[in-house]
Amino acid sequence: MELIENLDLISSPYKKAVITIGNFDGVHKGHQALFHQAMEKADEIGGIAIAVTFEPHPLRALGISSPPLITRYDQKKELIEQSGIDVLICIPFDKAFSAITAHDFIEKILVNKIGMKGIIIGEDYSFGKDRAGNIDLLKSEGKRLGFETIVSPWINDTNEGIERISSTRIREIVMEGNVDQAMKYLGRHYQIRGKVIRGRKRGGSQLGFPTANIKLHDELCPKVGVYAVKVETVKGAFQGVANIGFSPTFGDQMFTIEVHILDFDHDLYDTRIRINMVARLRDEKKFSSIGELSGQIRKDIEIAKEILEKNGHT
Repeated sequence: MELIENLDLISSPYKKAVITIGNFDGVHKGHQALFHQAMEKADEIGGIAIAVTFEPHPLRALGISSPPLITRYDQKKELIEQSGIDVLICIPFDKAFSAITAHDFIEKILVNKIGMKGIIIGEDYSFGKDRAGNIDLLKSEGKRLGFETIVSPWINDTNEGIERISSTRIREIVMEGNVDQAMKYLGRHYQIRGKVIRGRKRGGSQLGFPTANIKLHDELCPKVGVYAVKVETVKGAFQGVANIGFSPTFGDQMFTIEVHILDFDHDLYDTRIRINMVARLRDEKKFSSIGELSGQIRKDIEIAKEILEKNGHT
């Protein structure tokens, strides 16, 4: 995948560019459908499939309160590349860019600069200054400027009995702790990333279960509790159990993310790991003693193993 992070780096328009455009937060199944439609249309006309997005998120660039991101920019790039799209254009978004009219955005940027011959959009897509651009404008401008507008219907999954797939709904699901349900919307496990830092050295010495303490990189954190996880490290991928919360048994009320990695004996300090959230096991609770907590962790590990093996995470 070619990555363009500044429009000035585009020296000439792409040949028969088929574009899909959006914030693509989460790169969920709905976004993936747009990418695949763009790739299919590009193949049909002998063109190039291009995804156009923005960084930072437009609301943040304008100083407007916005929800936590499902995927920060680094992960969003990776996921879009995995979709098979030919080119990702990330436009730096600021107040000056937000002042561009919808007409100018279409003609000067999408058509003249990028070379758009087709655009794939969702049913509620709007753009340009004051969000004045819409499907009707794209269709009318397409007749004048020579491009096709294809409107993609909402994506849902009737087999799973879920409603329209949206970034808003995925945020709600993750914050509720329903990470297994989030997979149905994302097409993958919800993943958090972070750096392994030095913790309070209680996992191995007091509990008998050493843990990796994580400084969270992501904005969207699942609900407090205990989870079965698949952990990607510099040493490979492993099963694990993650605790997100405040360690009430110890009474210090410090928020932590700690992961016990099964069958693992390596130093991960200062490395970055990825934690794929497979299933929520239980709420975090206060135990009457360290021994009781240790016993519960043993049970959590056994349950996690069963779930992970059932999901193919050996």
